[in-house]
Amino acid sequence: MKFHNLYSFFFKSTALLCGVVLLPLSACKSNSANKRNEVQVWLTKGDESVKLQQQPSIHFTDNPVSGQNIEIDDTQKFQYIDGFGYTLTGGSVEVINRLSESKRKALLNELFGSNNNSISVSYLRLSVGASDLDSEVFSYDDLPEGQTDVSLEYFSLARDKDLIAMLKEILLINPKIKIISAPWSSPVWMKDNGKSKGGSLKPEYYKVYANYFVKYIQGMKKEGITIDAITPQNEPLHPGNNPSLYMTSDQQKDFIKNHLGPVFKSNRIKTKIVVYDHNCNKPEYATNILSDPEAYQFVDGSAFHLYEGDISALSTVHNAYPNKNLYFTEQWTGSKSNFNEDLNWHTKNVIIGSMRNWSKTALEWNLANDPKFQPHTIGGCTECKGAITVSGSESFTRNVSYFIIAHATKFIPANSQRIASSQTDNLSTVAFRTPEGKTVLIVQNNSKTEEVFSLKINQKTAPVTLSGNSVATYIF
Repeated sequence: MKFHNLYSFFFKSTALLCGVVLLPLSACKSNSANKRNEVQVWLTKGDESVKLQQQPSIHFTDNPVSGQNIEIDDTQKFQYIDGFGYTLTGGSVEVINRLSESKRKALLNELFGSNNNSISVSYLRLSVGASDLDSEVFSYDDLPEGQTDVSLEYFSLARDKDLIAMLKEILLINPKIKIISAPWSSPVWMKDNGKSKGGSLKPEYYKVYANYFVKYIQGMKKEGITIDAITPQNEPLHPGNNPSLYMTSDQQKDFIKNHLGPVFKSNRIKTKIVVYDHNCNKPEYATNILSDPEAYQFVDGSAFHLYEGDISALSTVHNAYPNKNLYFTEQWTGSKSNFNEDLNWHTKNVIIGSMRNWSKTALEWNLANDPKFQPHTIGGCTECKGAITVSGSESFTRNVSYFIIAHATKFIPANSQRIASSQTDNLSTVAFRTPEGKTVLIVQNNSKTEEVFSLKINQKTAPVTLSGNSVATYIF
């Protein structure tokens, strides 16, 4: 009788065990359907009233909806994504290390972890030697004036010991993070002006400099750090920074095909060689190198910034050389710009624009600095704003580029694939299918007023209202 009563309770009342909670059968079916049709929404508004906050979910229905649609077509597939992130400058390391131990660990876990409170940064850029956002200029083989070291006997990564230590911490949090590295300058004794600022690499040091890259990659590997890709020179057409080096497209082509490529091959270096690493106004810099059959075999792809030109330059290069990859590697936010303008311009161009034009990465510039936009070299950037401002041992602030990147990297892991999504006059979009089978859509509303539209995929629609000058990420 007791068994009969128990049977009746579970089955005659149409209840069953659903997960670990006892629910009526109809409720379980309804729950499952709701989950399949649910769309998570994360929002940031340009007026700063909402910053990466989850909103009430919306739901797909089979009911047709009139008005404008953002249609996602998961049958049209494009590039796989390597990741989203920042440059971890020496200055970033310096200011993050000013935090107390508990605050520093909390920040690193928030940036690179995979829990609900993290934004899951998946890609980092490093400088080979100092960038202009280090406290001072250095290379890995600095010598007294007039001396040379063609055997690289004095090569040492010691000046980056703090950066290496932080990278090891980051790798414990996210062992799969990818890294691209770029020099701002070679050692000055290799240059025709003998200075850290400007000048060009002397041709007689091309092979030595190629070996310098090998030593860097091998040295980092000994520390447990894999460099996935390098570019031969950051901003090769901008010799006015400190440090910097001027390198024409023909010079870079010669360096790669006759020195860097062969030296990588002979040393079995698997690190990718990525050309250019400068503005979208000169796609011919990259195509000139790729047009050379000998250089072509050593080059993985091209990297771009967007201080000049149009983001469509990436598609220009892709269309000419569709088998080569594209990377978007730097865009700064400045001390004098405002949250609304940066949020919307960067999301439209750096995140959505680069992805729709075949990039595998979208990186903002500096990860962290202090309230005075330091440290930087003498002659370096004095207005570059980090994603994080560190104000003391217990205080840091999340700035606009934190949210620009977070809207992508928190929801779109490495190896996600871009799929097709439509756009409207005011709504810029990009969509992805993640390795777990989720669909992620980023939408930026360029209008000052709210936009009402519907998400549409596989004949299902979900009604959406997105406030003016805002960015939203939808996950389903």
